[in-house]
Amino acid sequence: MKTITLADMQQQSEAAANSPRLRQHRNLHPELSDPVQRLAIAMEPGTYVRPHRHPHTFELLLPLRGRFVVLNYDDHGKVTHRAVLGEECTALEMAAGTWHSVLSLDNGGIIFEVKHGGYQPVTEQDSAPWAPAEGEAGTAELVQWYAQAQVGDTY
Repeated sequence: MKTITLADMQQQSEAAANSPRLRQHRNLHPELSDPVQRLAIAMEPGTYVRPHRHPHTFELLLPLRGRFVVLNYDDHGKVTHRAVLGEECTALEMAAGTWHSVLSLDNGGIIFEVKHGGYQPVTEQDSAPWAPAEGEAGTAELVQWYAQAQVGDTY
């Protein structure tokens, strides 16, 4: 049996808070080639998740602790859907190929993700060309925009 205990979540959140990227993964799948990827991601406010898509798989998100803004976009960066997991929504599934980003609203937030595997890193082609890459100028401003963005807005 695999579990994620409250103590595990506390330890994972502390590791995320001390990480340069403000994130920490805990995989439940035994290896990266597993056909179903299942992982808890501790995300602190301020971590930057560049808008991206997974052309090969759906993505299911569930908040374990905290609240998360999830934005979906069209090909030009216009917001098509907005949900706040852990507040108005307890589960969200996006179709394969959906442009999306995630923002942690709370310290100690942990989101659970399920998608088809094996693990495939996001390619440049599947990273939004209208958003800066991690480490580039403008990421902090985009993170702030995520918190306020509404359906119909374009960054």
